[in-house]
Amino acid sequence: MTVLNRHTLRVGDIETDAIDTGSGQPLLFLHAGEGPDAVSDDYLRRLAANFRVIAPFHPGFGSRPRPAGFRDVGDLAYFHLELADRLGLRDAVLVGASFGGWIAAEMAIRSTACFSRLVLVDPFGVKAGDRESTDIADFFTLTNADWIKVAYTNPALAEQDIASQSDKELANLVRGRESMAYYGWKPFMHNPQLQRWLLRIRIPTLVLRGEDDRVVVPACHKLYADAIPGARLQTIADAGHFPHLEQPGAFADAVLAFTQSNAAGSKHAARAA
Repeated sequence: MTVLNRHTLRVGDIETDAIDTGSGQPLLFLHAGEGPDAVSDDYLRRLAANFRVIAPFHPGFGSRPRPAGFRDVGDLAYFHLELADRLGLRDAVLVGASFGGWIAAEMAIRSTACFSRLVLVDPFGVKAGDRESTDIADFFTLTNADWIKVAYTNPALAEQDIASQSDKELANLVRGRESMAYYGWKPFMHNPQLQRWLLRIRIPTLVLRGEDDRVVVPACHKLYADAIPGARLQTIADAGHFPHLEQPGAFADAVLAFTQSNAAGSKHAARAA
């Protein structure tokens, strides 16, 4: 069985926890929601069959407090860019899911020096409609039961027995939700300036969408695919907003196939264009 090693990583005076597993081409995975191993870690194990997977907690998620002075998703993007540099990542695959997909996009418009491929999985971050359109479901207004029904094709996968969780586990859960609200509340789960600068992403990019995603409207993911030069949009069947959790095998296969493909838009070619 694949061992999920856990380490403490540091950037300046900020510490975070991370899962590190597998070997091969490095893959930096940026999590959705509460953490990289929330609900299931099966997708990490499947990715680890072909990659060295590093899956850090975002600052303010998991067991670590939110750093003083962090204000928005841009701070998280710079943190993970610096982390990738300190880890010595080169030719790495950057994968972000949901909230982590937004962070990954913000990273890629700033720098792709450490990365050769980008995978955005049902990402937040952009809004296709006008200010009155509900492009991203307001999950903070939903009960946990209703959220699960919206986010998953198979709600049973994400059902949790809250009463059986330890105080530490509950504190981590609440901390993650609080940090999500803090970083992404206004404007809700998107950056109005991000779309303008997606043209700066000059590495092959795959936008993965769960076919039954009811959290983010399809137009937002199409916007990503249209705005990033050479990007491809691909759907995963029988999955909602978290295809890496609901269909870990299909997700890992899609990532591997993309990294092995002759995807359009190499860094050199895109710069020359």
